[in-house]
Amino acid sequence: MLYSRHQSIPAGSRGFFSATYNGKGFEESGANAFDLTDQQKDFLSKDHVRHVLITSVQSPEVAARWNNTAQAFVEGLGLGIPANNSSDPRHGTIANAEYNAGAGGTISMWPSSLGLAATFDPAMVEQFGSIASKEYRALGIATALSPQVDIATDPRWYRTSGTFGEDPYLSADIGRAYIDGFQTSLGDKEIADGWGYESVNAMVKHWPGGGSGEAGRDAHYAFGKYAVYPGNNFATHLIPFTEGAFKLKGKTKMASAVMPYYTISYNQDTKNHENVGNGYNKYLIQDLLRDKYNYDGVVCTDWLVTGDETALDVFITGKSWGVENLSVAERHYKVLIAGVDQFGGNNEVAPVLEAYNMGVKEHGEEFMRARFEQSAIRLLKNIFRTGLFENPYLDVEQSKSIVGKAEFMKAAMML
Repeated sequence: MLYSRHQSIPAGSRGFFSATYNGKGFEESGANAFDLTDQQKDFLSKDHVRHVLITSVQSPEVAARWNNTAQAFVEGLGLGIPANNSSDPRHGTIANAEYNAGAGGTISMWPSSLGLAATFDPAMVEQFGSIASKEYRALGIATALSPQVDIATDPRWYRTSGTFGEDPYLSADIGRAYIDGFQTSLGDKEIADGWGYESVNAMVKHWPGGGSGEAGRDAHYAFGKYAVYPGNNFATHLIPFTEGAFKLKGKTKMASAVMPYYTISYNQDTKNHENVGNGYNKYLIQDLLRDKYNYDGVVCTDWLVTGDETALDVFITGKSWGVENLSVAERHYKVLIAGVDQFGGNNEVAPVLEAYNMGVKEHGEEFMRARFEQSAIRLLKNIFRTGLFENPYLDVEQSKSIVGKAEFMKAAMML
């Protein structure tokens, strides 16, 4: 149920994502770039984290070696559940991309999401997803925290470039193709139902649509916590999910995971009339997403929604919009009761266990055990279907030859 905070490989010695190696910063520690940090060893062993968010990597070789190190570490713990590593989008272009195209690069470089949508070509986007998934798996990444299918309804919103634009039906078509490309394995790479060794779980975001922030402000900050719907167009924001991500053409059928946004979808809870962050809202998650639209995949909160806000203008801080008066453990409990499975950006098991005990006190042990097992099944499915239990390890030389190879770079440059 825990999803780690951002992990760079190797870790920096200062800043938000800093970490240590035997108590020292990386530069002075003598550690290899692919060694586990002290903090990673702790959250993998003591807090039982099995979902790790990877940010920057020094190279494909280092990423592959780090994956093998982490998988060997967790294989010897408990039930031997492998790590399901993930990434935000990492295929964006850089200014000198054309000079790297012939000889390969660190990863193939494609247009942004908005650029992909501008092709008006779902087949091309599916090809991107198929190539990107092979590169992700070669880096040890089995979950993509994408696509972002929010409708860009306000040009002031700074995340517009990460969307597929303002048209809900184009967003549905492009999002569907993106997910089909990422999740589908073919031929001898398929295990069952389109899933397999080249599949990457797609975590589509941000339910029920994050592109409607008041005055274009963003919910990473408290001044952007409210999502508003001028013209009463709330249902329009659902279209890329209900007609795209949940109705794939490929054999995997629907996106394997969904991420609610930080926003309070103001006055859209027509049942309980709660104005709380989407991940806390039982109407939006259980009644709408799960019951009305029959979604039974993983639902994971956006990062740090259960934490306390520590500064008004800091990106990496808690975002418990609408439930600021609750304790950290009470927030975890509310998220669970809303129907969410996983806590983004929380490495610590203690508040989850405390939430479990709250549920036992209110509903009894049988109820809470069943609730946790329901999430466990959803989470384990995404590990089983991608073949990580069969073999989570990488051939380092093969990874080096796959990521950013000239064939993939050329395909990207043809756009």
